[in-house]
Amino acid sequence: MTSAPSPGRTDAGTGRDAAVGAVFAALADPTRRAVLRELGSASTVTASAMAEGMPMTRQALTKHLRALADAGLVVATRSGRETHYRAVPGALDDAVGWMVDAGARWDDRLERLRRRVE
Repeated sequence: MTSAPSPGRTDAGTGRDAAVGAVFAALADPTRRAVLRELGSASTVTASAMAEGMPMTRQALTKHLRALADAGLVVATRSGRETHYRAVPGALDDAVGWMVDAGARWDDRLERLRRRVE
């Protein structure tokens, strides 16, 4: 995994940065996080089957699934008249790497500040 840009710099530069931004944008919505969590407990599921257990229509759920798919977090596979969805956990790797890098940079800055104050 390559290092992520430093916090404060824009993420618009590379394809990887755009992918990380898309993951964060998709996961900013609490409904999408719930949908992804549900998908994580099943190998594949249709929107109709998933909507039965969620407080939304199949059409609304499909919109959220499409946003997750656009971010690379979900893969849709067509089988006859049905579309089956499955989570792609590896899509989170770059976003997690960015958070780890950003956290480490803040830890370093706070440690320097602590030493300076003492």
